Amino acid sequence: MIDAVVVGGGIGGLSSALALRRAGHTVRVLEQQPRFGEVGAGLQMAPNATRVLRSWGLLDEVMARGVLPRRLVLRDAVDGSTLTHLDMTDAERRYGAPYVVLHRSDLHSILLEACREAGVELVTDALVTDVKRDGGSATAVGEGRSDTGRLVLAADGLGSRLRGLLSPDEPVSSAYVAYRGALPIEQVDTSQLDLAAMVVYVGPGCHLVQYALRGGEMLNQVAVFRSPKALAGEAEWGTPDELDAAFSHTCRPVRDALGNLWRDRWWRMYDREPIDTWVDRRLALTGDAAHPMLQYLAQGACQAIEDADCLATQAVKHAGDWDATLREYAELRTGRTAEVQRKARAWGELWHCDGLFRSVRNALLTDRDPADYRHVDWLYGA
Repeated sequence: MIDAVVVGGGIGGLSSALALRRAGHTVRVLEQQPRFGEVGAGLQMAPNATRVLRSWGLLDEVMARGVLPRRLVLRDAVDGSTLTHLDMTDAERRYGAPYVVLHRSDLHSILLEACREAGVELVTDALVTDVKRDGGSATAVGEGRSDTGRLVLAADGLGSRLRGLLSPDEPVSSAYVAYRGALPIEQVDTSQLDLAAMVVYVGPGCHLVQYALRGGEMLNQVAVFRSPKALAGEAEWGTPDELDAAFSHTCRPVRDALGNLWRDRWWRMYDREPIDTWVDRRLALTGDAAHPMLQYLAQGACQAIEDADCLATQAVKHAGDWDATLREYAELRTGRTAEVQRKARAWGELWHCDGLFRSVRNALLTDRDPADYRHVDWLYGA
């Protein structure tokens, strides 16, 4: 019998598969799509994740295909003023690992190739609709196939079918939507850009993120805003006309950036309430299936990588006792990820405040000592 059947071939699923295989276990990944791949654009890897990638022998390749920003800069989206920043060279010394930004598809391909080289079995066109559980194994059941392992790991994302076997909750709409754009740098006017930094403009009900990708060859931008149509309960929300209206009050560099975004697609932002029921017998959740979160702390992929490292560590510690492995994995991870989920929501409120709250926020951030890491030590230093 195979040790672990992983349902879902995204970043979370591949991370778990690789970590378990490196720990000496046989692993099969079931991906419902005809091929392995990842959609989206930029992705941020904070020190809590890059430390793990280093331990897997992947950090050098991740850095070679990404960018190490020198600063993380927070600016006011209305007047363009700089509010505060983090010196990432200093942060790397503090946390023992770098902050790297890279294309989501690049990280996925690095993990996929590492899984292949490690001997993970990779299966496509394998939709899983149910998991049968008994005392010593679990079986992923799909269309025309079933796969039994000592463990089935659900890594099937925000809309996870398998989470429904453990919890009746549903995704929660934030009423925010994201527009993205990743373009070759030669197609962009860089005269107003700080390509050595990752820059976030925060404004009332909206924000814009900018940073370079692929060694500076591309510019990644993400514009996020609250949709009045979503708040009104309309089915079609987050449309391009709302994008322009949401940023109409922002400074010129932010408004100019909107022209570099893809207008034919957008991403509605959902998370879920934290749960502590990640495990039922030999079925366990991981990644976004366990803890989908809003993007304000840029921790979705980072926490999935932490999950994978924790699960593999417990599997080694308990040496074949999968019940003890899963029990301790859930105990260690549910509290940590719930904190990240809740604080991501809170940071979104801080970024998007208006009126008096915006004035107070700006004053406090402007007065912040750049060497003060109190608000990120819990996250990056863990």
